[in-house]
Amino acid sequence: VQLQASGGGLVQAGGSLRLSCAASGRTFRDYAMGWFRQAPGKEREFVGGISRIGYRTYYRDSVKGRFTISTDNGKNTLYLQMNSLEPEDTAIYFCAATPRSPATAVLTTGSAYDYWGQGTQVTVSS
Repeated sequence: VQLQASGGGLVQAGGSLRLSCAASGRTFRDYAMGWFRQAPGKEREFVGGISRIGYRTYYRDSVKGRFTISTDNGKNTLYLQMNSLEPEDTAIYFCAATPRSPATAVLTTGSAYDYWGQGTQVTVSS
């Protein structure tokens, strides 16, 4: 499966963006999926994920209540709605997918994922 992330940009603090991750090559309906980010000089970190079955979601503490993951199976697309953005959210955001996961588990480590998108830059100005 190929993943294409888009939707990044420059936004002021307090603003919103919606990232998209379009999957091609195979339907992602049975894939666990996640969003990760990497800021300059920092390691990649888990942002949020959704389970392969049951649409369970889980987020890192710093984005809980501000970010929401959703899917559109008809469009084979994963979304990350980001509200109340903060300068600390500035990073390159990556989507990832894997068919290898327990049915209702949300995978929080990058090594658990098999497929990655190319990343989209999100910059939040103060």
